[in-house]
Amino acid sequence: MSLVEFLLSLGATCRITRFLTKDTLAAGFRSWVAGRFGDDSKLASLVGCSWCSSMWVASATAWLAHWAGGTTGFQISAIALSLSYLAGLASRWLD
Repeated sequence: MSLVEFLLSLGATCRITRFLTKDTLAAGFRSWVAGRFGDDSKLASLVGCSWCSSMWVASATAWLAHWAGGTTGFQISAIALSLSYLAGLASRWLD
């Protein structure tokens, strides 16, 4: 894996993890998981905990980067996710 693929994978992991655990658009999913399995369930903790989710997201992203890292589809997707994450960070600092 090249340094560029690693950095893109890092950005994609950060953005997907943030989406799953914090973003408003995924709040319904988190509520559904808590309602279906209970607020104290391991699955509810998984979708609400950034540390917990990031391990699984990173594993999937690393696997995908290993097998498809050189493809245009992976690179465009990872760039978009990384830029989205960086834009979110910048907006926090600049606001």
